[in-house]
Amino acid sequence: MHIPDGFLPATVCAAGYVAAAPVTWYSIHKINQKENPREGVPKASLLTAAFFVVSWIHIPVPPTSVHLVLNGLLGAVLGYFAFPAILIGLFFQAVMFQHGGLTTLGVNSIIMGLPAVVSYYIFRLRNILKKDSQIVTGIFGFLAGFVGLGLSVVMFVVILLNFIPASFDIETERAAIYTLALAHLPLMVIEGAFTSLVTVFLQRVRPKLLDDA
Repeated sequence: MHIPDGFLPATVCAAGYVAAAPVTWYSIHKINQKENPREGVPKASLLTAAFFVVSWIHIPVPPTSVHLVLNGLLGAVLGYFAFPAILIGLFFQAVMFQHGGLTTLGVNSIIMGLPAVVSYYIFRLRNILKKDSQIVTGIFGFLAGFVGLGLSVVMFVVILLNFIPASFDIETERAAIYTLALAHLPLMVIEGAFTSLVTVFLQRVRPKLLDDA
């Protein structure tokens, strides 16, 4: 899910930064509108660390392997904190482990961060039904995790298919991209189930942590 340096043209990398800047600004703007914006910082820091670490937990899905993303969970629990949290996590992954890249940081943040914001709004739909119901929380938690990763996969595939470097074997790369996308289908279910379990657990023990949703 991380597009590395050197794969995308410079114009696309620049467009990624141009797109990420207003989304980051708007997220921070919405955070600052809260009564106590700093109250959510510890929770955001904890989940940023989880996002940073979880990319190293690989799940074998022959003929490849995939890793958890948790953008749906971040969206459901953090709300607008999710986008800057993912941006920071991606930055440290690129700097410390060369997972992704600095030139593609903007693009990767859009691929993973925008679906997190969508997941936030999906999870908020539980408020229309019974906010305190663990069943309702579980259902919308699953949808947030499933859709969050699903949207990221779609954006990832569309971008890669349209900007395969001319020096690469086009057909081979397309086959690899489609294979990677299919490998994420079971992961979408896993992410949905994990997000559902976490949100139900928080609903039961610390419902205040879901206040952003």
